[in-house]
Amino acid sequence: MIYSENLKQPDKPASTAPITRAYSQDDVQQILHLALTRQEEGGEMSRAQLLEIAHDLNISSENLQAAEIEWNNRQGELQSRQVFDAYRHSKLQQNFVKFSIVNSFFVLLNLVSSHELSWSLYIVLAWGLGLALQGWKTYQTEGEEYEQAFQRWRVKKQLGQSFNTLMMKWLKPSL
Repeated sequence: MIYSENLKQPDKPASTAPITRAYSQDDVQQILHLALTRQEEGGEMSRAQLLEIAHDLNISSENLQAAEIEWNNRQGELQSRQVFDAYRHSKLQQNFVKFSIVNSFFVLLNLVSSHELSWSLYIVLAWGLGLALQGWKTYQTEGEEYEQAFQRWRVKKQLGQSFNTLMMKWLKPSL
C-alpha cells in the first residue's frame, strides 16, 4: 500500500505548486518509529498510549492484539537464541581450557621424555583443528546448520524441562 501526501518544499515559496510524495508501508513504519522515538526520548510507552496510537491509525484491537502476541513470540525466540549462543560460547570456552591443559601436559611430557617436540605436535594440531572448526561453527549464527543446531538444543531443553516437571509431580506426593 502506498500513502501519498502533498508537501511543500521548505526552501521554496508557498506560491509554488506542492510536490506529491508517496510512501511505502515500510517507509511509513520507519518514519513513525523515528517520530515516536524522538517524542519519547528514552521513555517507555504505556499500553494505553499504544492503544491510542493504534486507534489513531485505524488499527483494530484484534490486529493490535495479534501483533502483540507475534511480537512477544519473536522476543521469546530472540531470548532463546541468545541463551543458545551463550551456551555455545561457554562450551567452546570449556573445550579451549581442556585443550590448553591436556596439550600443555603432552608437550611437557614430550619435552621431558625426548628433549624435543615430536609426537605431541600431532595431537596439538589435530585437536587444534577440531577446536578451530568448533569455534567457526560457534560464531556462525546464520544458515541451515545453525537453525538445525538451535532446534535440536531447543527440543533437548524442552524435554529436560518436561522430565523435571514429571519428576517433581511424581516425587511431590511422597515428600
